[in-house]
Amino acid sequence: MAKWGEGDPRWIVEQRADATNVNNWHWTERDVSSWSTEKLKELLQAVVVKNEDGSCEVSEVSSLDGEASINNRKGKLIFFYEWTIKLKWTGTSQNGVKYKGFVEVPNFSDENDIDEIEVKVNLSKDEPDTKLLALMKTDGGKQIRKALDHYVQTLKTEFTQGMILPKANGIENEGIPKAVPKADTQKLVQGFTHAPAVVEPDKGGKFRLLDGSVVGEFLELIPEQKIVMKWRFKSWPEGHFATITLNFIDTMGETELHVECKGVPVSDEERTREGWQRYYFSGIKNTFGYGARLC
Repeated sequence: MAKWGEGDPRWIVEQRADATNVNNWHWTERDVSSWSTEKLKELLQAVVVKNEDGSCEVSEVSSLDGEASINNRKGKLIFFYEWTIKLKWTGTSQNGVKYKGFVEVPNFSDENDIDEIEVKVNLSKDEPDTKLLALMKTDGGKQIRKALDHYVQTLKTEFTQGMILPKANGIENEGIPKAVPKADTQKLVQGFTHAPAVVEPDKGGKFRLLDGSVVGEFLELIPEQKIVMKWRFKSWPEGHFATITLNFIDTMGETELHVECKGVPVSDEERTREGWQRYYFSGIKNTFGYGARLC
């Protein structure tokens, strides 16, 4: 048997009785169709639009035909979803007159960008013409696409736990993590903190995490090597920041993360440590499946 750190990682047995599909090297799949059905209903039934002519809302998700899955091949996640969606909508004019209609999304899939998704909006049979139809086609269509985009981002950030498994020593054996595209950074942060965030991933860029509970600024960003930031809890005295330095060290195929905190108020040291463990390290592990230990 190969020793730890030697040989082809596909065949290294790590605390298992057999070497079957170690670390999900071979194709694995998770069916997320049931979860997707509930999530799509939740998001689409929240669609409401208004203007000077009145208001429109999705009143019912009448049909959701399709499937969704997350696949892992050699540590790479592949997301598949394909849905045909039918909705019912109701409109109420400023004078209180009610109207009914329906919406069809014939091909919502991973092959199309959100802006390319066709959203067909019509009035029900025998309903009289109304300006609310135009409202539902324009603003309603935008909100429906926004809901579908929210579903996709949630699928990619909050429903991937365990699809890439941590190594036996608790740290993913993939070397230095690769740089994340700037456009995706904010979505990933919101994914593992499970809270609203604003992130500008550039030197001098600001960040606002956990719905404003944490704020700061990036002082230095060296891709795959180092991050230095000014960081503070909202409750700290105005203008007081700690300096947080994250160093990513590649050691024999593993990544060691060295965290250095300077300027944390003595009374808040334990709270800061617990916060980093819960919202960052545990958050990343629970969301994306990567393990880490805070020493």
